[in-house]
Amino acid sequence: MRRYYGWRVAWTLAITQTVGYGVLFYAFGVFIEPMEAELGWTRAQTSGAFSLALLLSGLVALPVGRLVDRRGARGLMTAGAVAGALLVLLWSYSTSLVGLYLVQAGIGLVMAGVLYEVAFTVVAVWFRRHRGRAMLLLTMVAGLASTIFIPLTTLLVETLGWREALRVLALLLAAVTIPLHALVLRRHPRSLGLEPDGAAASGPESPPPEASVPAGEALRHATFWWLSSAFALDRIVTIAIAAHSVPLLLERGYSPALVAAAAGSIGLMQVAGRLLFIPGTTRIPLTTLTIITFGLHALAIVVLLLVTSTVGIWLFAALFGIANGAGTLARAALIADNYGPAHYGSINGSMATLIALVQSVAPLGAGVLHDVSGSYDPVLWVLIGISLLAALSVTQLRRTAGVRQ
Repeated sequence: MRRYYGWRVAWTLAITQTVGYGVLFYAFGVFIEPMEAELGWTRAQTSGAFSLALLLSGLVALPVGRLVDRRGARGLMTAGAVAGALLVLLWSYSTSLVGLYLVQAGIGLVMAGVLYEVAFTVVAVWFRRHRGRAMLLLTMVAGLASTIFIPLTTLLVETLGWREALRVLALLLAAVTIPLHALVLRRHPRSLGLEPDGAAASGPESPPPEASVPAGEALRHATFWWLSSAFALDRIVTIAIAAHSVPLLLERGYSPALVAAAAGSIGLMQVAGRLLFIPGTTRIPLTTLTIITFGLHALAIVVLLLVTSTVGIWLFAALFGIANGAGTLARAALIADNYGPAHYGSINGSMATLIALVQSVAPLGAGVLHDVSGSYDPVLWVLIGISLLAALSVTQLRRTAGVRQ
């Protein structure tokens, strides 16, 4: 029996997500200092360019999702890979702040078309019973993007300079993602005479069509707004910690070497969180697992506040990383579970837009509260409260369950 083509699609996306996140998302932080040193920009100026990219990526998620629902992801992801490589190449020639902002704005639009939001939509269409396994495969591999590309980018910058490093990354992005998107991706299993998971489209094992909810109907139902609220609140926590983790940990008296190691380990622990999440879905309801995930974020921050030894920082990193990894899968699984695959892109895009608007306040809000109070402790207590509010929002899903008929 031939292996189901959907697994080839899943492996392709796992590879392209790893390279895409590594080049378009994680590499930016490595280029901040060398760009500032050569061009005289401030930290706020360079960071603002990346914030613009993230904001635009979220704002166009809805139209991107609708396009993928109607036409599939092959053309979009191929075009996005081409544009992404060209923009990274153009970035290497930046000499003005306006130019950097224009390039990053373009990269933000590209990220909306080639990263997780679109990849999850593709997986939701190609898999049904094995959807969880496929998403685990995708996020397990792509979860190593920072582990691979931050050291690789650092090495390239040190040996070639930041401009040549960007040109190498542009070539790598083009060489890997353009042909894989163009040659492997397909719109739907039916294009190969199959149903999701590999059953013959007209055979005796063909499953009944999976019920799906139109986007307009989903947005009128309370479940969508509770889900959006929960994941927007949780995103505030993850973005605030990501933006301030290094100065936060240094302020608490840990050495720079320990801070770097602990902050880096959060990314590795995300993989562990995903490994734990999928088996958990066979024993624990998705809503309960999501509540536990948000609770782990709160617990991790409590540990950081109350356990001041080295054990505390490592326990914080482990718990926070596990929760981050599980949260990525929780959102994808809950959208598919509640709404089905047919309009996944539109519904996920609507939610991503709302989350993008909310998360944009996190780095600035944490910084302002720190400056007013003179310490990160009030910031951490606020983030604990926000995590608990996120968990409380998920509990409301039980009252609004049964979206799909």
